[in-house]
Amino acid sequence: MLFFSKHNTEMPTPEDAPLGREEKMRVPAKHYVRGTPLEPPFPEGLEQAVFGMGCFWGAEQMFWELEGVYTTAVGYAAGYTANPTYEEVCSAKTGHNEVVLVVFDPTKISYEDLLRAFWEGHDPTQGMRQGNDVGTQYRSGVYTHSDAQQEAAEASLPKFAEALRAAGQSPDITTEIQPAGDFYYAEDYHQQYLAKNPGGYCGLGGTGVSCPVGLTSAT
Repeated sequence: MLFFSKHNTEMPTPEDAPLGREEKMRVPAKHYVRGTPLEPPFPEGLEQAVFGMGCFWGAEQMFWELEGVYTTAVGYAAGYTANPTYEEVCSAKTGHNEVVLVVFDPTKISYEDLLRAFWEGHDPTQGMRQGNDVGTQYRSGVYTHSDAQQEAAEASLPKFAEALRAAGQSPDITTEIQPAGDFYYAEDYHQQYLAKNPGGYCGLGGTGVSCPVGLTSAT
């Protein structure tokens, strides 16, 4: 994932970002593992969540393996350029983050369960990086789709920070939590990458600390 990266850790301004394009990225019709649609419309009653955890290949696999998740897709969010390419995102000029779209059934898995997987699945204290991946596109982020998601995400952050402190680790979480803007799908070869390329690069590394927010799976 570092091939295109310029290791730039400074966010661009909207004025400096390229304009992008009107044409949307073409993606496969079906999830490579689950066989479900990657793009809406999704079945009634399902909800969406978006997370940034560093390299989106490993993050997507972590979520598609959870029971109650209907489909997942990787893409770009929290930036300025319309329909960016992977190369543009990795140039750090678009402001986008590598993210995972998670479509889930709230009767089978709660948003709080997804938050727990998010916190435990990566190290949210590293700023514009995740392990060896350095750049603005690897920052930790939660991009919410409702006031309830925003409140749950904001409430979970200090609780996980306290758990890190209790474990003797840095509690200085750098995760950005903000309402989701436009989600742009990444190129088709990125979708479910680790299923298509077993043994491929993952890049995720958690802190080993459990998220102590009293989350339980929905029934």
